[in-house]
Amino acid sequence: MKIIAKAAIAAALLLSTSLSAFAVERGGILTYGRYADSLFLDPVLNDANVDIWILSNLYDTLLLPTDDGKGVQAGLATDWKVADDGMTVTLTLRDGIMFSDGSPITPADVAWSLKRAANPKNGIWNFLVSSVDDVTTEGDKTVVLKLKHPDPAILAALTVFNTAILPQKIFEASAGATDEEKAKAFAEHPVGSGPFVLQSWDRGSTMKLVRNEHYWGQGEDGKPLPYLDGITFEVVPDDATRILKLTSGEIGGAEFIPYSRVAELKSADNLNMELFPSTRIEYVTLNVRPQLGGKDNPLANPKVRQALNYATNKEAIIQIVTHGVGTPMTSFMSTATPLHVGDKPLYPYDVEKAKSLMKEAGFENGFSTSILILAGNQDEIGIGTALQQMWSQVGVKLELQQVDNATRTQQYRDGTFVMREAAWTDDIADPNEITSYFVYSPTIDALHTGWKNEEADKLFDASQKEIDPAKRAEQYAKIQEIYNAQGPIVPLYETPYPVALSKKVHGFLQIPLGNNIFARTWVEK
Repeated sequence: MKIIAKAAIAAALLLSTSLSAFAVERGGILTYGRYADSLFLDPVLNDANVDIWILSNLYDTLLLPTDDGKGVQAGLATDWKVADDGMTVTLTLRDGIMFSDGSPITPADVAWSLKRAANPKNGIWNFLVSSVDDVTTEGDKTVVLKLKHPDPAILAALTVFNTAILPQKIFEASAGATDEEKAKAFAEHPVGSGPFVLQSWDRGSTMKLVRNEHYWGQGEDGKPLPYLDGITFEVVPDDATRILKLTSGEIGGAEFIPYSRVAELKSADNLNMELFPSTRIEYVTLNVRPQLGGKDNPLANPKVRQALNYATNKEAIIQIVTHGVGTPMTSFMSTATPLHVGDKPLYPYDVEKAKSLMKEAGFENGFSTSILILAGNQDEIGIGTALQQMWSQVGVKLELQQVDNATRTQQYRDGTFVMREAAWTDDIADPNEITSYFVYSPTIDALHTGWKNEEADKLFDASQKEIDPAKRAEQYAKIQEIYNAQGPIVPLYETPYPVALSKKVHGFLQIPLGNNIFARTWVEK
């Protein structure tokens, strides 16, 4: 009986595979509408989602995240093992892997790439692999990571964009004297091992990718991936225009659909409106430096920040902006992030408490301030308008400054902004990334805000080495307690990823970690 059952299952799987393979169509170009252009296509030195979510299509890592964003699976490496003492990780490379120019990917390329990623002088993401002491090679397929200490997140780190494998000789031959200069030159014509290759880039307008003829992945039809001949990313910052292009058939997919349009697009005959599970959170970042522009900064006072939180009706914003799709944040990290703690919404709406805190802080009559909003983004404009009205009840006059993404990003990185609308998505199935970015001051001054808490910094340092799951959970619980009470943000809500696609587009996936996966996407002719 068991043999028959197994045979039946095998036959069903074979039939399913055959039907699926028959259904898949190869070729064609998918035009996909983006809200903003990429900035810098180097996997180590970038720090923006507009780059990160594209990088996985150009570069490959040793391991890949699973589709649910919670585990790891084979990438350029097919086997991996962490030693019993936690001090080494041994990986075996896939047979016959090549870069997009046809040159072989060698253990030497892997070792050089990981050492570059771990170099504390290179960018802000090196903390993800800061445990790596050395990378050695054995033969033509084996790479060994030697660690300074056991690292509870090392395998997850090997799925993250900054550990992408690059060709050492081509990178080092790029113009420039420093790593940053070489990276800028290399990134103009990057050579990776992802499913696609950069063909052309008209900045601020269009980026064209074409299939990598040397990609290792296999499709359901037994032939090399990707199915598409290419992807054209068209930059359309205005939400309404992006949707109009989609509904008219001018483009085949569009990201960041305003939640106010989700129900409408779900009923469209020619579209699939997808809400992909995510780790995405929406919040307002507050610059808490004592002075801004030569003037005392009210946001430096923790009680003012708490007052703004209590004066924010998060449930109302969720209804106004997300039309009920979002849920209130219960910590600064999403509920889908490992080691998240919290079962109640942060800062329940309480105007009287907000007024009391403003009085205690010495701002009973309020103050004037401003927030950077992405021009043309309906969700951000909706949030900003709601905050204007809500905060006016405690005397805060909020000016909305609509700017393009590049301008806002520069002010943010320079630490000259006052407030900015912001969103975050995890890139790793571990809480260390968001904590380093939001909390740990040595990384980027806690979201470029100037916030610093010595206890939180020490807890984060300790958590990077703690392999006892219970102790590590305690460390992250305390970090969240500190930051949720004192941190430089106004947490708003968490939401899925809203992506709309033509019904002729199949196989696209945006995983909870944000990556846009086009390798298995195909388009009906």
